[in-house]
Amino acid sequence: MSAGSENQLLDEVVEMNCSLSFRTMHRDDLKQIVEIEEQAYSHPWTIGIFRDCLRVHRCWVAEENAAIVGYGVLMLAPGESHVLNLCVKPDQQRKGFGRQLLRMLMQQSEKSDVDMILLEVRRSNQSAIDLYQSEGFHELGVRKGYYPAHNGREDAIIFARYLG
Repeated sequence: MSAGSENQLLDEVVEMNCSLSFRTMHRDDLKQIVEIEEQAYSHPWTIGIFRDCLRVHRCWVAEENAAIVGYGVLMLAPGESHVLNLCVKPDQQRKGFGRQLLRMLMQQSEKSDVDMILLEVRRSNQSAIDLYQSEGFHELGVRKGYYPAHNGREDAIIFARYLG
């Protein structure tokens, strides 16, 4: 899909009863994105990982009043999409921004002719698990030792939702 088509899809995203807006992530955003990533995660992605994602995946930021409050990275493949990262700035959590960001990623997936959306979540991240289940995601399985953790490795729960 061309950049013009991607921007057209973003223009079609319906705001969900708040001041949150979405736009394509840019290289100029990466310093701020990495700061949020480091606040939110014990084992954050590096700026290099985000640079790589900008080259090959669909990356968006969520803004409220022109300030970045979250971001999402989506990998598209034939028939499916995979949420690689979905993050809301810790001091902006519990405001519904994660739900809106997830819904936007699902909308973008549907518009890209995708049938299923997948993601992994740390077994210990109950608030994210609750969000995904409330949005119709179902557990597919477990990836043993998928995430780095302070005491070694942590399992990831694989979730999926059929679209359309």
